[in-house]
Amino acid sequence: MAFTAVWFIGLCSLLHGCGIHVEASHKIYPHLQTRTQNVTATHQPYRTGYHFQPAKYRISGPMIYKGIYHFMYQYNPRGAVWGHIVWAHATSTDLVNWVHYEPAIKPSIESDIKGCWSGSTTILPDGKPAILYTGIDPKKRQVQNLAFPKNLSDPYLREWIKVPQNPVMTPIDGINASSFRDPTTAWLAPDGQWRVIIGSKIDRLGKAILYKSKDFFKWERVDHPLHSSENTGMWECPDFYPVSVNLQGVGLDTSVIGPNVKHVMKVSLDDKKDEYYTIGTYKLEKDIYVPDEGSIDDDSGLRYDYGKFYASKTFFDSSKNRRILWGWINESDSVTDDVKKGWSGVQAIPRNIWLDKAGKQLVQWPVAEIENLRKTPVELQNTQLNGGSVLEVTGVTASQLDEAEIDTIVAENKQRGERENCICVCFFAVLLCKIDHSIVESFGGKGKVCITSRVYPELAIFDKTHLYVFNNGTENMSISKLSAWSMEKAKIIN
Repeated sequence: MAFTAVWFIGLCSLLHGCGIHVEASHKIYPHLQTRTQNVTATHQPYRTGYHFQPAKYRISGPMIYKGIYHFMYQYNPRGAVWGHIVWAHATSTDLVNWVHYEPAIKPSIESDIKGCWSGSTTILPDGKPAILYTGIDPKKRQVQNLAFPKNLSDPYLREWIKVPQNPVMTPIDGINASSFRDPTTAWLAPDGQWRVIIGSKIDRLGKAILYKSKDFFKWERVDHPLHSSENTGMWECPDFYPVSVNLQGVGLDTSVIGPNVKHVMKVSLDDKKDEYYTIGTYKLEKDIYVPDEGSIDDDSGLRYDYGKFYASKTFFDSSKNRRILWGWINESDSVTDDVKKGWSGVQAIPRNIWLDKAGKQLVQWPVAEIENLRKTPVELQNTQLNGGSVLEVTGVTASQLDEAEIDTIVAENKQRGERENCICVCFFAVLLCKIDHSIVESFGGKGKVCITSRVYPELAIFDKTHLYVFNNGTENMSISKLSAWSMEKAKIIN
């Protein structure tokens, strides 16, 4: 008994067909950066309505402090290309609407005078936040620096102080000084010592260099990496965190170690500009991480997202006991296009992430707060879609669409001869598709597979964008339910 599989959300399926392009790592364009660059483009069909992005230029450690979410991100104040990197800073009470502030960290000391690159935040036991970040020194070495808030009574943490001990970690004992970056959120082990990993490589061996500290100021390198993998190249933006085996949808503090806990190791591959993760066991007695049998430990393994998604980072949201995933959606157009439009790069919608019931992979879903921007839904119920037909879904702003969500599709397969007509379920899972001008984020299999794409339509922009459901098969089908919501624009205060 055969049946025809079909693509059923026209806009999603068509946009995913667009090519993905990435550029060489950290390519500098000095002639495209000035201190007084003016952005004059007023026609902005690709600027998003509810994804996080600054007013202009380029973006690349999230946390929550006193009920306020903080997002620190790599930012070039001089242009929409790589260079002159500072740690820009924004806050939110709902992960949707944001207020931007002056940069939290910018080059000012010898150990970061050539740039303040990626890092992470850690909440210490007394509630004090700390930032570990990679700085570039005058010799262009990558070193690790430490900073604390100047005023803990300020919930917005608008000023940060770099400690006089900086740099607190340097590339010695054979570490490649150009491949030593992106410290993770630190975790406090039962022995009372902090651990943190730094991404690195030796030739094609990607590895996570492990450090320990008793006081968070003086760090000592452990004589072996926490983990490494052959033929993977430089590990950027590593992330290492626990997940609950038993509690679905619940996150764990980064320092949790014990029974009914697995660990996730995620790395971003500099050579290929994609990511993969493994699920395994953190063996504390040896300070090593061991992937589970069958968890593929290279770029053919599991990914958060099989599209345009890089330099991701999670944090534990203690206010709601969940782990939140952020990811960077880079551009797919040219550098010239980025300079013309005056900005480059967008953050994916924050996603709740947890271990699935089988314990073999992660599941992710957009945070519930994004639904507060939904307008009145448009729904199709028990809708017949004949073979070869196309149906437009009207009443929604397709260029800024929160979801096109389908519960069940049933295909009718009419058998000839003595057999009676049969009903086959050709799709039975929730597909969630977010469309925001130049971004499509799709979540299939109830969050087990995610794909993000960048798109730059020339005709299907603003009110000229439409949403269609189509059946390219030969058999008739029935949609039990389709729901779609136009979205309000998120409030951004620059």
